[in-house]
Amino acid sequence: AQFVEFGGGLVQPGGSLRLSCVFSGRIFSLYGMAWYRQAPEKPRELGATTTSNGRTDYRDAVKGRFTIYRENANNTMYLQMNSLKPEDTAVYYCHDIGSVAPWGQGTQVTVSS
Repeated sequence: AQFVEFGGGLVQPGGSLRLSCVFSGRIFSLYGMAWYRQAPEKPRELGATTTSNGRTDYRDAVKGRFTIYRENANNTMYLQMNSLKPEDTAVYYCHDIGSVAPWGQGTQVTVSS
């Protein structure tokens, strides 16, 4: 499996971004998927998950602000991020749940005024 993330950038506090993840190498619709993030000098953490049939879950820090969703026909997953905070600054990665496939390059999100 391969993962390509894009859509990051520099945004002011309170702003929004939509991240995209393109998945290849397997049948996307069969896999639970997740967005992770890694802030400088911190371990990678799980941010949001979606099952193969679209059930979602979020870490408390992003609940009510982030929305994870997927388009199985396009092998693509998204993360809509609203009301961004400086503490959301991180490199964001997507990955399927449970595999040991290599990680993608991630996409940098910087929230700063």
